[in-house]
Amino acid sequence: MTAPEVDTAERLLIEAAQKDPSRFAEIYENNFHHVYAYIARRVGDRDVAEDLTSDVFHKALAGLPRFEWRGVPFVAWLLRIASNAIIDRAKRAAHETGIANLDEPFDASPQELDELEKRARLFKLVERLPADQRKVIELRFGEEKSIREVANQLARSEGAVKQLQFRALQNLRAQLNVGSGETNG
Repeated sequence: MTAPEVDTAERLLIEAAQKDPSRFAEIYENNFHHVYAYIARRVGDRDVAEDLTSDVFHKALAGLPRFEWRGVPFVAWLLRIASNAIIDRAKRAAHETGIANLDEPFDASPQELDELEKRARLFKLVERLPADQRKVIELRFGEEKSIREVANQLARSEGAVKQLQFRALQNLRAQLNVGSGETNG
């Protein structure tokens, strides 16, 4: 699917879920890994990340009727909810432990929103990679594993993992260049 087709499919799925909340399950499936990885990287605790990820999707489902499509990947909205959930949890923890209050709500600048949109687009592009390349990228950069750890987990040689990573990054670069209107030449 091309990027406009993916955007249209995502928009239609969101509209369907707004009319029938049972359709939210597909939105959840499409975005769970992105939200979980985002949270896990920031909180560093698997149990907390799982709890916060669950909270994000509960809030998203509750807020879905008010969501307005603006052409930005849906995952950007979910990541904003996730950022707020992380901040809220940090505030509660600070209050409970008597540490200074964190009164900074998540109010992203245009540059930060642009960065969120770029990351969301990158997540979508990673999802479209061939399965073996996608897995290497997720393990190397999402879970921050070494080449050796990825090779062991995938039962492949380190050279094979390096080659898959190289091809995946080439594919991502090419897709990012196509999406931004750049050409190699």
